Amino acid sequence: MAYSDDAELAELRRRRTRQLQEMQAAESLNAQAAYAQQESEAQRRDAERAEILRRVLTPEARERLGRIRLAKPEVAMSVEQQLVALAASGRIQRPIDDATLRALLEKIAPERREIRITRR
Repeated sequence: MAYSDDAELAELRRRRTRQLQEMQAAESLNAQAAYAQQESEAQRRDAERAEILRRVLTPEARERLGRIRLAKPEVAMSVEQQLVALAASGRIQRPIDDATLRALLEKIAPERREIRITRR
């Protein structure tokens, strides 16, 4: 009798282990699918933002924004977000040229500190 109880217990453990493995595999597949969906959504948003910027900026202004993105990514993202918002609301009537972008950057860029060194 003890032998059959041990065999039943071992069988129950095998079934439960298999069930847990199947649940983990399903959860893993769901997580991978969700991650892939998030990635594709992020790529779609990036492509959409790039298209809007391509339409509202002249080539010179895009080049300047690209250089700024290399030096100060947070400033470039801020400018891009503002330009996309302005374009979405229809407040940009003509393409933004380099001079207009520079003026916008001067308003957005943080104040520069002046460093003075005095020798004694």
